[in-house]
Amino acid sequence: MYDRLKGFRDFYPDEMAPRREVIDTLEDAAARYGFREVGTPALERTQMYVDKSGEEIVDELYAFTDKGGREVALTPELTPTVARMVVAKQQALSKPIKWVSTRPFWRYEQVQQGRFREFYQTNVDIFGSSEPEADAEILAFAADALTDLGLSAEDFEFRVSHRDILGGLLTSFRPDVDTRAAIRAVDKRAKVDETEYLGLLTDAGLSWDDAEQFDALVAGGDLDEIAEFGGDDVETAVDNLREVLAAAEDFGAREYCTVSLTTARGLDYYTGVVFECFDSTGEVGRSVFGGGRYDDLIESFGGQPTPAVGVAPGHAPLNLLLQRAGVWPEGAASTDYYVLSVGDTRSVASRVARDLRAAGNTVETDVSGRSFGAQMGYADSIGAETVVIVGEQDLENDEVTVKEMESGEQTTAPVDDFPGDRDAPRYDDYV
Repeated sequence: MYDRLKGFRDFYPDEMAPRREVIDTLEDAAARYGFREVGTPALERTQMYVDKSGEEIVDELYAFTDKGGREVALTPELTPTVARMVVAKQQALSKPIKWVSTRPFWRYEQVQQGRFREFYQTNVDIFGSSEPEADAEILAFAADALTDLGLSAEDFEFRVSHRDILGGLLTSFRPDVDTRAAIRAVDKRAKVDETEYLGLLTDAGLSWDDAEQFDALVAGGDLDEIAEFGGDDVETAVDNLREVLAAAEDFGAREYCTVSLTTARGLDYYTGVVFECFDSTGEVGRSVFGGGRYDDLIESFGGQPTPAVGVAPGHAPLNLLLQRAGVWPEGAASTDYYVLSVGDTRSVASRVARDLRAAGNTVETDVSGRSFGAQMGYADSIGAETVVIVGEQDLENDEVTVKEMESGEQTTAPVDDFPGDRDAPRYDDYV
């Protein structure tokens, strides 16, 4: 008996059915905005992640030397991969490039609620537009996807910030501050106590008094005060944030957005507007998912300067939110028909099953040589809505029996007219 690896999950049919519904809903929302699906590999060169995040990232990866002597890693995120793909065919791709992908990723990290070593995300990205409308469309997609799943404005909020506001404020206090380290500190603000947080800011180069004043400014969230304090660069970033929010209003997503400058997103490649989705009740205690603008990444991968913005709903924390809100899809997979065969009737039963499937129904038949009673028990266990009984006695009368499982009522139908021109014939069609 082999144990499942820690941080990896099995999904049985009753678990996969609602997961599939969530995935389909996310992808359908993306398709309505014109995002096109891409497929990406599970392995990339380890150096790609080292170049982006430093040597320390290797400790978080499933990294190894393959049989060809190459240093490779299971992909921990999609953004570097799609950046590589854009660079490879940049001149041939129509702009803006709008891509969507749902797939697993792997990180060797501590397992906790909503965080696993193998995890699934739906990534939605726009490459080639620096306009506020691109950021707003990402927010609008995310809002539409969540409301399509049954959530409302009372269930979630997008905490929207701007990395250039944070970076500009920090350098206005001290030009030589390590802005990357300081922004990573802001990203940890809600996870550590105040003394540790301020200590991280001082480690990045601020004085203690500066750290306190900086935190008061970002926590206060007064954009006018922040623009005046930070100077021209910060004022430009504030204007951009306001333009994105105005576009989000027109796109129908503004009601879900809250300005929250203590939201920072810890990854270094973010450059402009960033946001995170949170459970409004706080019951799901961590970020459900996040996104933002990363305008410099394509160029850092050797491509032409290409602005980009995206979002990546993580399925595990999103599913926690859906369960908390009571809108998690029902687990059981549905079966429209079970075609029950008794005696030497396989050819007719198979024709009935084929015709029902051709009309788009989910149909099962016996593949185990079971008795009548065993087949009925199986049909009940899979939740079949209707059982079509094809027995030797039925066929002698040129008919089949149509049984509704919920009520137990049954009637007969002419075998040559079943299903006929009906896509989904039921008991009521023949009484």
